[in-house]
Amino acid sequence: MQNFSSPLTPTERIVKIIRDKTLAIMKKGVSFLVTVALVALASSLALASDPSPLQDTCVAIAEPKNAVFVNGKFCKNPNLTEAEDFFYSGLDKPGNISNPVGSAVTPVNVAQIAGLNTLGISAVRIDYAPYGQNPPHTHPRATEILTVLEGTLLVGFVTSNPENRLFTKVLNKGDVFVFPIGLIHFQFNIGRTNAVAIAGLSSQNPGVITIANAVFGSDPAIDPDVLSRAFQLDKNVVKNLQSRFWNDHN
Repeated sequence: MQNFSSPLTPTERIVKIIRDKTLAIMKKGVSFLVTVALVALASSLALASDPSPLQDTCVAIAEPKNAVFVNGKFCKNPNLTEAEDFFYSGLDKPGNISNPVGSAVTPVNVAQIAGLNTLGISAVRIDYAPYGQNPPHTHPRATEILTVLEGTLLVGFVTSNPENRLFTKVLNKGDVFVFPIGLIHFQFNIGRTNAVAIAGLSSQNPGVITIANAVFGSDPAIDPDVLSRAFQLDKNVVKNLQSRFWNDHN
């Protein structure tokens, strides 16, 4: 009978070779520590994966001369590196909160501090007007840890389908809350005075997708029939929302 099993991948072949050699070594009575080391090596190869993306897209290209981006940023010659590459000034200054959502986000990522390249970390300052909010959004490449410096915030995040469970908490000055990577989350100033928070994110370029902006303000616009069915709304309501977000964000 013919064997129709799929051929082994390169990683599977390596793991098989190491496993076979391990068994042979064990039969010869070589020390237990050597056996454990070989098994650990096989496990590390089996669990190997690609590096996490640092931008929304990175399309492969055959000709390097036509390449524009790498996954992240090109590295500066270490001999030319200086202190200014790791410095940013201005996070003490409040952002402009005179806008429809009543908040302002001041980012400090690899675009502001070039020295953050490859380090996997960044920060933001968030200012909130009374009853202002940082509306529901997600960071596709980062977990966020937020600390309240002034004011009182209602914060929360929603888990993925099918549970869509809401975790929410009221935070006061000095309180800290974590938003797991990729999950929709928000902050809402429930106080009568301005609020300020600072957050660390586990990526040099965490990205942000504000849900309402992306859905109703995409370019080009999503077919209203799609959104009407998805949100169970009248098509005219969808068109009205699209016109408002298009004008506001495009």
